[in-house]
Amino acid sequence: MGWWRLGADTLAGGRFVISPLAETVASLQTLHAGRAGHPGEREWLADRLPAYRARLAAEPLDALLVRSAISPTWNADFMTPTPWGDGERGFEEEVEAVRATTPEAAVADLAVSAGGRVPEPLRSARDLPERLAALLTWVWRETVLPEWPRRRRVLEADVTARTARLARDGWAAALDELCPGRMRWLGNGRLQVNPRDYPPRSVDGGRLLLVPVTPVTGWVSWEAPGEAEERSAIVYACSGVLADRSGPVVPQALGALLGPARAGVLLRLEFPLSTSQLVALTGQGLGSVGRHLKVLHDAGLVRRRRAGRSVLYDWTEAGAVLVRAQARS
Repeated sequence: MGWWRLGADTLAGGRFVISPLAETVASLQTLHAGRAGHPGEREWLADRLPAYRARLAAEPLDALLVRSAISPTWNADFMTPTPWGDGERGFEEEVEAVRATTPEAAVADLAVSAGGRVPEPLRSARDLPERLAALLTWVWRETVLPEWPRRRRVLEADVTARTARLARDGWAAALDELCPGRMRWLGNGRLQVNPRDYPPRSVDGGRLLLVPVTPVTGWVSWEAPGEAEERSAIVYACSGVLADRSGPVVPQALGALLGPARAGVLLRLEFPLSTSQLVALTGQGLGSVGRHLKVLHDAGLVRRRRAGRSVLYDWTEAGAVLVRAQARS
């Protein structure tokens, strides 16, 4: 398995970061696979996939580049630069890190992702970084940007939920839930980042960045030695209940008991969310969501607590039992 040894200062300074470029790379991976990772992606993929395939058909070298850069075991490093940790940056600023890669470094990265077999047209090309930056810019403008406000709200909701879990239960619990089945806290400062047989890596100093994306994918990245600041990033898929734009299906009996709209709010609260996030995720008005939360809170089905400037709601034990009983019925 691949694992990192995290220094205490690095772990203590870990932070969540939203990255438009990471969201774009994750979307490119979904387009490349041609299948949706969760129901919320199906409509988006059906709408965007034909144009993406036409774009690659018109640029065969780009198609070859994508096939070589994306592999089941490792992405080409120059496609996944580590975000900066000093606040969110715009896509155009982030993609400059891809464009700034030297052609030699790009080919070396492709040799790793392609298992040492870089096709000749790519080996001799001198514009691979510019080509990849241009393709990512197309994916951003044509497939991500039109719905970026919704995606950003989903990502912010995920960060809020996970920081609340971090404050309540600590780093070990928060990291264990980040990438189920792939990542887990091993103890003694060790974090398994993937199940593959990669050499251990010491992350002692610098910044640890946790980067959510809405597609069901993820990767790790870090800055090479000699950079101005050491940064390591774990890109992870945000909670499925948030990423699915269609929302959870309300069981008929629960809808009859609480009303469909109120039941829909309750179903969203497996993870802590604020009123404004529920408004964004459900499409209901602020007043309606507020009234539903009051009824659910008075009934003992949800609890509320403060996390920084936000008031967060999630299930009580009674609320969890009710929802799960309905899901099994």
